Amino acid sequence: MKLFTGSLNLDFLKLRKVMMIFSLVLIITAVGSLSTKFLSLGLDFTGGTLIEVGYDSTADLGVIRSELSAVGFDGAVVQYFGSSKDVTVRLAPIDGMKNEDIGNKVEEILKLADASVTIRRIEFVGPSVGDELTQQGGMAMLVALICIMIYVAIRFEWKFAVGSVAALAHDVTITLGLFSLLGLEFDLTVLAALLAVIGYSLNDTIVIFDRIRENFLRMRKGTSEDIVNRSLNQTISRTVITSLTTILVLLALYLKGGELIHGFATALLMGVFIGTYSSIYVASTIALALGVSKEDLMPPEVEKEGADQDALV
Repeated sequence: MKLFTGSLNLDFLKLRKVMMIFSLVLIITAVGSLSTKFLSLGLDFTGGTLIEVGYDSTADLGVIRSELSAVGFDGAVVQYFGSSKDVTVRLAPIDGMKNEDIGNKVEEILKLADASVTIRRIEFVGPSVGDELTQQGGMAMLVALICIMIYVAIRFEWKFAVGSVAALAHDVTITLGLFSLLGLEFDLTVLAALLAVIGYSLNDTIVIFDRIRENFLRMRKGTSEDIVNRSLNQTISRTVITSLTTILVLLALYLKGGELIHGFATALLMGVFIGTYSSIYVASTIALALGVSKEDLMPPEVEKEGADQDALV
């Protein structure tokens, strides 16, 4: 029960060098994978055809994939959409075939296998739209990180700002690296999850930094390392409770939300684990390495009116 009484007294920073090496290994692995394999981009970014079909009874996704693969659509992504009777088929662009022809061919194949199939909608995403989404998605994350750095620098101190942005970049890079290593599809829902991870990790970091600032101003004795350690112990119960409740919700989404939301839930699950770790060991460690101290957080002295005259007298 000590975890929730505020009496915990762990030396978190004792392992900071080991944890920073661990983070560097993860980042190098992630960057290496992104450089060689990159990401398995979804149709939102690559362009292609999306077909939504309805069945009178439960659809067998394995059979649908086999039917499409038999006629050359090997890369078809077949998923349930809402219920087991509603299915989406996503296909990447095929050289020599127009999107309209791909949609008509898929419709023909599925109706030959099951006459009850009804085509709900067919959507086409052009490659130019995908390129635009890729650029705007990357720009959105970059702008978010810059705005966060400015906000933290104004509210706290520039050393904290550098630590918080480094932690966020750490979280995003490792999450993207895991998607690359595992070959998971990266689409707009995953991009939205990454932006949510930035917000979640920042919130956790701000809570810790706020407590560090309070303790710097309140505790007269102790080194910067002692004060940061004390602050981490005081906020760890809040961090654990928040992370666990968030993970429980995300597990429910992952297990019961259907294939369509798997990427979103997976990115958030990864991000919550990594974000919790980085708030403790990356953001705070970098702020310490930059030499944050009590003097950095002390409010500037304001000269009283008439002080110069008093000094002359």
